[in-house]
Amino acid sequence: MEIFTPELLVLIFAAFMAGSIDAVVGGGGLIQIPALFAIYPGESAATLFGTNKCASVVGTANATWRYARQVKMPWRTILPAALAAFAFSYLGAAAVAWLPKDAVRPLILLLLVIAAVYTLKHKDFGQVHRLAHAGHRELIYAVLLGGVIGFYDGFFGPGTGSFLIFLFVRFFGFDFLHASAGAKVVNVATNLAALAYFVPNGFVLALLALLMALANVSGSVAGTWLALRHGSGFVRKVFLAMVGILIVKFAWDTYRLL
Repeated sequence: MEIFTPELLVLIFAAFMAGSIDAVVGGGGLIQIPALFAIYPGESAATLFGTNKCASVVGTANATWRYARQVKMPWRTILPAALAAFAFSYLGAAAVAWLPKDAVRPLILLLLVIAAVYTLKHKDFGQVHRLAHAGHRELIYAVLLGGVIGFYDGFFGPGTGSFLIFLFVRFFGFDFLHASAGAKVVNVATNLAALAYFVPNGFVLALLALLMALANVSGSVAGTWLALRHGSGFVRKVFLAMVGILIVKFAWDTYRLL
């Protein structure tokens, strides 16, 4: 592979933008994955997804570290959710064999619309960090949330970060900034679960993954800085923008299948 070809520069820029968006509200895969498929149309899907995960997990881990230095992380909620997400992402990947992805597309579209309407309707939603649960109930809810999101990420994936943020705010009383920070931890877990399959089976373009990882980390630094500087109000606006983009994408994909 030639270094610094126009195609590679496009992928590096896409990885930077994906890292920036991911650090705030997730959804970087909407940028990085289409770019990979456009530049390498003849490569296997598994290899491109593996390369994408290698690049994104580094940026997400960096964002997690930066959030943890500046925000008091609610680890009692986040860690059980992350462990459950790691385990259930395997089950989600296995479900691909017997449940067509297209069958769940309309449901995901409906859930995204509900999340957007709910957030818009409740103006103070996610503005104040006030934990809603404690003790065994907190643990149970965290495991359930992590399991459901982990399964979804392993099975389908798009919008995982946005769903995580919405659920952390709705069910645990996080503000948008803490919800974004917590979502990064769960995203790292699901990405590592996927890499546990992709890497040993050779589904990675190693040099490309390294270069895109560096760009993704650079983007995550910028995105995390913006989120920490501007707070929950900024994250809420970016969240609504990303959910809007996801709704348009899912609506278009669903329409094309009719």
